[in-house]
Amino acid sequence: MIIALVCAVVAGAVAFLGGIAHRKKQAEFTIGSAELEAKRIVSDAIKSSEAKKKEAVLEGKDEIHRLRNESERELNERRKEVQRQERRIQQKEETLDKKMESLEAKDEILTNKNKQADERLAEAEAVKKSQFDMLERISGFTVDQAKDYLLKNLEDELTHEKAVKLMEIEQQTREDADKSAREIISMAIQRCAADHVAEATISVVPLPNDEMKGRIIGREGRNIRAIETLTGVDLIIDDTPEAITLSSFEPVRREVARIALERLIADGRIHPARIEEMIEKARREVDATIKQEGERAVIEAGVNGIHPELIKLLGRLRYRTSYGQNVLNHSLEVSFLSGVMASELGLDPTIARRAGLLHDIGKSLDHEIEGSHVDIGVDVARKYKESETVIHAIQAHHGDVEAKTVIACIVQAADAISAARPGARRENLENYIKRLEKLEEVASSFEGVERCFAIQAGREIRVIVKPEMISDDKMVLLARDICNKIESDLEYPGQIKVNIIRESRAIEYAK
Repeated sequence: MIIALVCAVVAGAVAFLGGIAHRKKQAEFTIGSAELEAKRIVSDAIKSSEAKKKEAVLEGKDEIHRLRNESERELNERRKEVQRQERRIQQKEETLDKKMESLEAKDEILTNKNKQADERLAEAEAVKKSQFDMLERISGFTVDQAKDYLLKNLEDELTHEKAVKLMEIEQQTREDADKSAREIISMAIQRCAADHVAEATISVVPLPNDEMKGRIIGREGRNIRAIETLTGVDLIIDDTPEAITLSSFEPVRREVARIALERLIADGRIHPARIEEMIEKARREVDATIKQEGERAVIEAGVNGIHPELIKLLGRLRYRTSYGQNVLNHSLEVSFLSGVMASELGLDPTIARRAGLLHDIGKSLDHEIEGSHVDIGVDVARKYKESETVIHAIQAHHGDVEAKTVIACIVQAADAISAARPGARRENLENYIKRLEKLEEVASSFEGVERCFAIQAGREIRVIVKPEMISDDKMVLLARDICNKIESDLEYPGQIKVNIIRESRAIEYAK
């Protein structure tokens, strides 16, 4: 075992030494091959660098040759351009020389002409002086006197022409203003069209039967006396079946009496204590209605910031009439018209509506306070801190004072428009209809008139004539005759346009 172990160790050592020797040989061989490869690579690199060096030298020579050619070409082009510029400058110099020669010739000619002109001017001055001397001897005027005379004549002519021009401008301005005013007013009327119902100063209370009259009168007339004393209204009990008439010029008291009487009739218990109770309830109800009506009017007019007491006074106008026209409705209409006209004129429509709504506020108190409704309205508006514009509009809406603001003029016009509407007031409606009828009668009275129509509230009459009787030439004479007769027979505001219409027709039927 020992011998085998020793042999194995020896064999291993020999094998190890043999491997080492083999590896050494292989390493020497590899190193030798690497040196050879390195030498080969270095040799190839040298050869490649030499070749690239030659190529670079050749490329550089080619680039130098190309750049030299380009430089020569650019130099030749610039030389040619310089030559062209030189030729152009030379031509310009020649042209300038010719122009200078021409200018010198012209200058010489002008100098000669100036000399001739100076000579002629001197001759003209001498002739002018001699003519002036002759004119002075003939006219007897010196130069200054002649100037004054001419200037005076010129001033007179200019004054006359200026006056004529001013008249033309004034006439044109008036026509334009009238046209604009008509357009604004007609637009306001169309946009604020309203119906009117005439109201009276009496109220009629229906009765269930005629026996109720005796109960209302009461024993020895105590009931009727109590009603009249508490309300200030006259009860008219006559032969009218099943009706009692309440008469009073104070509309609020008349309304209180009407409501109380209707409730007493419905209740059936009629005696002084009950009458007093019902009248008090009716008065409270009317006060509430007055407040509601005032608030409604303010809302409809689009006005805010009005004092509560003024609102109550506006509500009282609900029971106030003027020539049968309800004053509250009239105030609302004036407010709407004023707002529309102010808008068309470029003014503040709010202040115009406010002034229109309050213009008749004094009528709510004219039964209780002495003075005209205008003065009362001014005092009330000033008391409740209305603006000076509104106060002045109230003061001037009937022309008591001169209107100094456009708002006051607008309220004046709106008040007149509202009152002048056909049907707004009983008396105006009757006069309006009579005037239209009379106008048509006047136009129809002429021979050759077939039909005529009064239009535009009686401001125009359209007359249709018979073409076989009235020629085109006779139409002018007929229009003049109708105008003369209208002027002599009728009374009317403003002017009336007479429009004559003549029409000829030829009709045939193709069968």
